[in-house]
Amino acid sequence: MLPTPDDLHEARDRIRGLARRTPLIRLDAPDAPAEIWLKLECLQPIGSFKIRGAANAMGQIAAADLARGVVTASAGNMAQGVAWCASARRIPCTVIAPDTAPAAKLSAIERLGARIIQVPFDRWWQTFQERRYPGVAGTFIHAFDDPRVMAGNGTIGLEILEDLPDAESVVIPWGGGGLACGIGAAMRANSPSCGLFAAEAETGAPLAAALAAGQPVPVDYRPSFVDGIGSRQVFPQMLERARTLLDGSIVVSLAGVASAVGILAERAHVVAEGAGACALAAAMSGRAGKGKVVCVVSGGNIDLDLYAGLLAGKQTA
Repeated sequence: MLPTPDDLHEARDRIRGLARRTPLIRLDAPDAPAEIWLKLECLQPIGSFKIRGAANAMGQIAAADLARGVVTASAGNMAQGVAWCASARRIPCTVIAPDTAPAAKLSAIERLGARIIQVPFDRWWQTFQERRYPGVAGTFIHAFDDPRVMAGNGTIGLEILEDLPDAESVVIPWGGGGLACGIGAAMRANSPSCGLFAAEAETGAPLAAALAAGQPVPVDYRPSFVDGIGSRQVFPQMLERARTLLDGSIVVSLAGVASAVGILAERAHVVAEGAGACALAAAMSGRAGKGKVVCVVSGGNIDLDLYAGLLAGKQTA
């Protein structure tokens, strides 16, 4: 099930006041293979697009259920989105986080008042499948496999269409697929000829492998500074959505992502985390086309020491 046009417009009204309408700016990069535009979701109140899906999902949960609290599984950004919205509603929030989650994101979650339970990566991924965690009460909000979350994310697509209606392709970081499928639903309904590409890092690219195989297949995954995306396998239902919406997945190297982080800082004065820069890395490879290419800069929540290392060329993994 994908969000309908009505779902997207209702989501836009529902999240107004919590999520910002972010700017779309042109990147000053005459050496780029395309005319590149940046959709700056890193400027959201929590530094990530995730506030959109979290706000839309929570806005459709009954008050009596919300009063018992909410639960999510996240490496950082969705947790912040859910925690931000829970704080605004003054309800409890519990986050199941992997033991690979960066300290900067965990600290931000704690500042928003959420309780964190850290577990091994495989156990964390299992929580997405089970949609619950033993002994933890509250309504579970899935980070990506939820039409309400995808509809909230899809409001980004509506804004792109308004600001650059002649966009020729859009590149979107792929984590679980909720962002790409939400934006994809908006673009396919309103600009069906626009190219749509996922962007994945070489350290964990399950969508590219699944599209090639025609079914979900396990891939090698290793933690890296691109911590907001990447996993060992794509969910079957997310693959089916992706196959109807996307034109492919562009896999980029860590060196390419690191370079994109630097380009964003130097030429656009934008702070992006690894996942947030992944779409630009894909566009800079030339594989997203040579016309007007929109790169979704999905987040900017990055540890400052790590960021300094990337800019200095010292961070490689």
